[in-house]
Amino acid sequence: MALRLEQKREIVAEVHRAAGSALSAVLADYRGLTVSEMTEMRAKARSCGVYLRVIRNSLAKRAVEGTQYQCLNEAFVGPTLLAFSKDEPGSAARLIKDCANDYHALEVKALSIDGELLDAGQIDRIAELPTKDGAIALLLAVMQAPITKLARTLNEVPGKLVRTLAAVREAKQA
Repeated sequence: MALRLEQKREIVAEVHRAAGSALSAVLADYRGLTVSEMTEMRAKARSCGVYLRVIRNSLAKRAVEGTQYQCLNEAFVGPTLLAFSKDEPGSAARLIKDCANDYHALEVKALSIDGELLDAGQIDRIAELPTKDGAIALLLAVMQAPITKLARTLNEVPGKLVRTLAAVREAKQA
């Protein structure tokens, strides 16, 4: 069924809004996936804050025009599945990577972060970016490390004194 002009405009506007607020984008070739696999992938995308859309290449090119993802224009070839990360930069890459491991028909075509076009082989690097909670935990651990080391060092002084006194006591008793 052909799309009417109004429907095409709605799709372009929706994808343009998603691209405008997205932190990263992943393009994949979904050829060979079953309907149930696509449904599972869409459910996973909703749960992890990823905008997922199958879109015509001509509409996708118009939708990303004027956004930082305009660099993806050359990658819009063949069947295209477009994933935008809404909350965390690595969430779309993690989703597509996990789904590509589960569904071997899914193939990554291109990635983009902050207007920089990345090779499909870079998906591992992007997928390994920490989540927001993980980054906060890492930052807090780094900030807490000097204080923890100081507390251990200060605690060692009385501990060393107690061990020395215990050794002197054992020496006198023997």
